[in-house]
Amino acid sequence: MGKSAFTGKTVVITGAGRGLGAAFAVILADQGADVIMTGRNTEQVTTAAEAIGLRTGKRPRTLVFDLADPGQVTLTAKKLRDEMEKIDILINNGAQWLPGRMDEHDAFSIVTTISSAVTGTLLFTRGLIKPLEASGAGDILNIVSISGLPNVPLHGESIAFHAAKHGQTGMTEGLKQELKGRPIRVSALYPPNLVDISPLDAEDWAAERPADSLVTNRDIVEAGIFALTRPRHVTLASLIIDPDKGGTFP
Repeated sequence: MGKSAFTGKTVVITGAGRGLGAAFAVILADQGADVIMTGRNTEQVTTAAEAIGLRTGKRPRTLVFDLADPGQVTLTAKKLRDEMEKIDILINNGAQWLPGRMDEHDAFSIVTTISSAVTGTLLFTRGLIKPLEASGAGDILNIVSISGLPNVPLHGESIAFHAAKHGQTGMTEGLKQELKGRPIRVSALYPPNLVDISPLDAEDWAAERPADSLVTNRDIVEAGIFALTRPRHVTLASLIIDPDKGGTFP
């Protein structure tokens, strides 16, 4: 087996304790990356990291903080910036899910949903620009959602989540412009609703899906890896994963 494009690369993943973030962590660790997993739930992040350590022989580093807390975000980013000579890839996956109608939520839930996805993600990204630039070939991959696209109907998500994902779209566009000419590439994935499968379940991960199946974590991970492994003169700025088997999104 040849050397992976990720061998020796340092990858930071937010929201890595479960679901899509954990799936990215497993696959990138499999391919030789030095993964740093972050999340707000200590048990989830630790359990996921230990499973990867058993699988690969190298346990990822873990950092626990809440993206909705600007102080925690700023301090964690500073810690990484001070300790890391370089970071090659930042995958901004962390976000707080909030379903339902706006009159079902208290103010705190609405504020933290938007703060974690937008303010926290922007502060964390800003804090890691220096080590990403030091890589000489840094990548920022934002995991947004089709909820962050124009004219997409609500599919059970709250207005707060919908607004937060539109905020991430705006953040992505701004990062592209501000980092133009610097050695940091910015891309975004727009997944639909996902079937949550894990690479740790090899049979389920490898299973063929019927044409009318929902998109899975594997589909998004593979799309992200494709974007990250393009030559440096190519930026796949936005990848929209169509949830409709007929290709008639939205």
